[in-house]
Amino acid sequence: MARKTASDDPLAPVTLAVGQEDLLLDRAVREVVAAAKATDADTDVRDLTPDQLQPGTLAELTSPSLFAERKVVVVRDAQDLSADTVKDVKAYLGAPAEEITLVLLHAGGAKGKGLLDAARKAGAREVACPKMTKPADRLAFVRGEFRTAGRSATPEACQALVDAIGSDLRELASAVSQLVADVEGTIDEAVVGRYYTGRAEASSFTVADRAVEGRAAEALEALRWSLATGVAPVLITSALAQGVRAIGKLQSARGGRPGDLARELGMPPWKIDRVRQQMRGWTPDGVAVALRAVAEADAGVKGGGDDPEYALEKAVVAIARAARSRGRA
Repeated sequence: MARKTASDDPLAPVTLAVGQEDLLLDRAVREVVAAAKATDADTDVRDLTPDQLQPGTLAELTSPSLFAERKVVVVRDAQDLSADTVKDVKAYLGAPAEEITLVLLHAGGAKGKGLLDAARKAGAREVACPKMTKPADRLAFVRGEFRTAGRSATPEACQALVDAIGSDLRELASAVSQLVADVEGTIDEAVVGRYYTGRAEASSFTVADRAVEGRAAEALEALRWSLATGVAPVLITSALAQGVRAIGKLQSARGGRPGDLARELGMPPWKIDRVRQQMRGWTPDGVAVALRAVAEADAGVKGGGDDPEYALEKAVVAIARAARSRGRA
C-alpha cells in the first residue's frame, strides 16, 4: 500500500505523491478529492498534465474566488514541468491559498528533483507510491487490501492470489474486490483456487506445492482440476521438477539468512522461506526418489507412455510419499 507521512490530512494545502506505481498514485489523488468533496460537494477538481500547466496557469487556478469555493488542483508528472512553471509552483508552495489543495504527482527520480525537494521543505504531506517489484511487497499489498475491506484471508490464500495474478496491482486489487464481493467468511486457498486456478502457471505450481508438502490428496485434486481446465501436462511436470529441485538445493546449501541463500541459490528470499517450510520431512534419498519420479512422468507426457494423466498421478503420489520420508504427519 501507499505509505504516508505522519501529517496525514488529505486536505493539507499540498500533497506530494511520489513514485511510479500508477494505481497508488491514482488512489492518492482519489483520497484527496473524496475528502474535499466530503467537505464541499461542489469542489472544483482540475487534473492537469505538464503541457496543460503553462507559466501563469497555476496562479490563475489558485487566485482568490469571490465565492471562496474549494478546489483541488492535480498536477501529474510534475518532474516533466518546464523550468518557468516549476518557478510558479515553488512560489506557490511558499504561500498556498486557502480552500485549495494542490496535489503533485512526481516519479521520484533525479529529474525534477528541485521541485521535489522544495515541496518537502515546504512541509507537503507526502504519500509514497513505489513500484512494487518484489513478491513480498505484492503479498503485503494483497493483505492490506483484505484488511481495508474488513475481511479475513489466510496467508495461503494471499500467496495463492499473488501467484495466480502476478505483478499487476490493478488486477490484484480487482481480484480482492471480486473475492470480497462474492465470498462470505474467511477467504482461504481453496476459494482462490476455484476462482483463479484456471491460470496455467498458478495451477501447475499449486500441484507441485501440495505434492512436495506431502499432501497427496490435495495434490491429486489440484492435478485433476488443472488437467480439466486445459493446463498442458508438460507445464505440470516442469513445476514438479522445480519444486523438488528447490528442496534439494536448499538441503545441500549452507545455513544462513534468506537473503544470503537467495544469492547463493538464485532464488528470491520469499521462495527460500517457502521452501524451508516445505522441506521438513525430506531426506536426500527422498529427493532422489522424487527426481526419478519426475523424470519418468516427463517421459510419459512427452510420448513415452500411453496415459499422460496416469504418469502425472503416479509422480504426484511418489513425490508426496518422499516428502514424508521422515514420518511426517
